[in-house]
Amino acid sequence: MRLRSLLLVLVGVIIGIVVYGWWTGASIRRVVSGPNNAPVATTGAIDTSKARERGAEVGEKAAQAAATLKESVAEAGITSKIKAKMALDDSVQARRIDVTTSGSTVTLTGTVRSNDERERALQLARETAGVTRVVDHLDVRQ
Repeated sequence: MRLRSLLLVLVGVIIGIVVYGWWTGASIRRVVSGPNNAPVATTGAIDTSKARERGAEVGEKAAQAAATLKESVAEAGITSKIKAKMALDDSVQARRIDVTTSGSTVTLTGTVRSNDERERALQLARETAGVTRVVDHLDVRQ
């Protein structure tokens, strides 16, 4: 019974606060305003040449970031293709070979069981579209 009474009082207080805020126009949101409750705005002249210069700088940085992102995505795509080829090939243990791509150069590192496995891994990398050079850092361990 006490809990029910406490909940009723709590709900009543919450309703009272909401009604009071609505009745008085009080709001949680605040509008930034200046003297005489006028909205704040920018004034003065704008240097358009400086704004264009700054816009060109920002545009150039965005273009550079986009080019870097495009190159990274292309490198990741090449790496993924090679790893997928190795995973599907029965003669290569793909989990033991690490593939890294920098531009169109692919580096294979890790251990292989035989020279045949090594050659097959290198061949799979060389046959992948977008690869111009393959660096061999594979160790043969039986």
